Amino acid sequence: MRIGRRARRDVARLIHGRGHKQAMRWVRRLRTWLGRLDRDIGRKIAGNEELEAAFAVARERVAKILTQKAGNTDKLYALHAPEVECIAKGKARTRYEFGVKTSIAVTNARTAGGQFIVGMQALPGNPYDGHTLTGQIEQVERLTGIAVERAYVDRGYKGHRHGGKAKVIIAHTRGITSPTIRRELRRRNAIEPIIGHTKSDGLLERNHLAGVTGDAINAILVAAGHNLRLLVAWLTALLRALLTTLLPAMQPELAIN
Repeated sequence: MRIGRRARRDVARLIHGRGHKQAMRWVRRLRTWLGRLDRDIGRKIAGNEELEAAFAVARERVAKILTQKAGNTDKLYALHAPEVECIAKGKARTRYEFGVKTSIAVTNARTAGGQFIVGMQALPGNPYDGHTLTGQIEQVERLTGIAVERAYVDRGYKGHRHGGKAKVIIAHTRGITSPTIRRELRRRNAIEPIIGHTKSDGLLERNHLAGVTGDAINAILVAAGHNLRLLVAWLTALLRALLTTLLPAMQPELAIN
């Protein structure tokens, strides 16, 4: 365990710098140690049906880790969460993210209390963004009871083929003559800080619920928590304004001679 912790530390420190070869040597050693441990467990539980059944899932995942190659598509990235996927970001600072893709829908106009999340869902299987648009719009309409007229999306939704009544406007589209749509399209970027708040304040990246069902539940709870925080902040500001207005009127007048 001590050497394993040191190897994991060194891999994280060296893998993205000049020590890539040294990091890969540690990775090969970790793979060797994992194979030794698996074979040792297999020898000790051989013939015991209860122990073999208890270790079956873990040993199956270990076998997949030991046999998977760099070019494989269906990789196992987390031993405790096989649903974790590698999501390409296309950004210089963050090329990849490991987790489950999530779709978020917010109001276009900022309300008095802030920008509320009106739809959020986990999307296992790393689907193409454009293929998830119809399902996200249906969730918003189901939760709010209001038909969506216009949906503003980024360029990742090109080729969405949405067949609903909602009009889909993609960012950086040229030739838009309507001043209303051009004004509302500029508000699309306001969803980016909402995503940041769900990750930092709502702990979207720290999901402690297991499985695909746990990911879906966590996404809904994060959206509900974000909206509740906005309501609490708005009520706090309202209470502060009321106290500021009423307290001076309630103070008794003093006459000092």
